[in-house]
Amino acid sequence: MYGFTSTIQGTSFGEALSHTIELLKEEGFGVLSDIDVQATMKAKLGVDMLRYRILGACHPQLAHKALLAEPNIGLLLPCNVIVREIAEREIVVGFLDPQVMVELVGGAGVKAVADDAEQRLRRVCTNLSGHTVPV
Repeated sequence: MYGFTSTIQGTSFGEALSHTIELLKEEGFGVLSDIDVQATMKAKLGVDMLRYRILGACHPQLAHKALLAEPNIGLLLPCNVIVREIAEREIVVGFLDPQVMVELVGGAGVKAVADDAEQRLRRVCTNLSGHTVPV
């Protein structure tokens, strides 16, 4: 498995996106990038799709520790979070499991950072009050 998700029902896409960003901030993450996949697919391919955003979330202290432990870890940063619409007022928020970094890179320093990041992201996932599943 490479991540975990929460499915939220009864809220708009915008509300789910804002709430996700708010909860990430509470856990010390900032959003460094925000890719609007829906708009990009429409502009580049002329394809219509439901709303879909990829957030590049970064916790500066954890990123610094990870970079000290493994300088090339930047290839795996920031932590990706997706917010995607699956139906009207039904939104999936997904999180890349930081343990994937450990599987790819190894090392005690990376493991400690991944453990901390995973705990923080799982709290965000749980606090979204949706149905959480691994992916």
